[in-house]
Amino acid sequence: MTDRNTNISVNGSQPLHASGELQALVRDCIAGNRQAQKQLYDTYAPVVYGVIRRYLYNPSAAEEVLNDTFYRVFTKLSQYSFTGPIEGWMRRIAINLITDHLRKHTKFEQEVHPEHIQETAVDEDWQVGRLAYKELLALIHQLPATQRMVFNLYVFEDMQHKEIAQHLQISENNSRWHLNDARRRLKEKINNHM
Repeated sequence: MTDRNTNISVNGSQPLHASGELQALVRDCIAGNRQAQKQLYDTYAPVVYGVIRRYLYNPSAAEEVLNDTFYRVFTKLSQYSFTGPIEGWMRRIAINLITDHLRKHTKFEQEVHPEHIQETAVDEDWQVGRLAYKELLALIHQLPATQRMVFNLYVFEDMQHKEIAQHLQISENNSRWHLNDARRRLKEKINNHM
């Protein structure tokens, strides 16, 4: 029996077990073995690239962040402790680099919004279940940069508003406002799309 958090199979690659194969692969990567580095990259790059593309519409910017992510992965690999899935560790590195990229290329709105913002529940008539992932991704990419970032961090990365606010250097209330407005805009776009 295997724990699904310690295995991964990407693009037909064999699952890597944290207790054996993955540890050996990481050790070889740290030692500078190019073949091991290529195997690690080939196994995890599609997963990491998928995360990056949720945030960045431009393929060349996404590839730049992917390259930066794996540069950071390979230079910091000795810090990976095997306490969680390696793809989660890589994902966190990618999210930090995406945020840095967006800060450089997009000014996050520093709007002041009402202090008592309540998160709105998603209406039952919201048709998101009928959309294909690529269609939903295209609609998310149409959101303003800050709303897109907050929405992705909250929905896909399961971050809370306090963590999002610290990550994006905005207030928690602004994070809540951006999430609510993103949901409202997406609902409108989805309803118009159907």
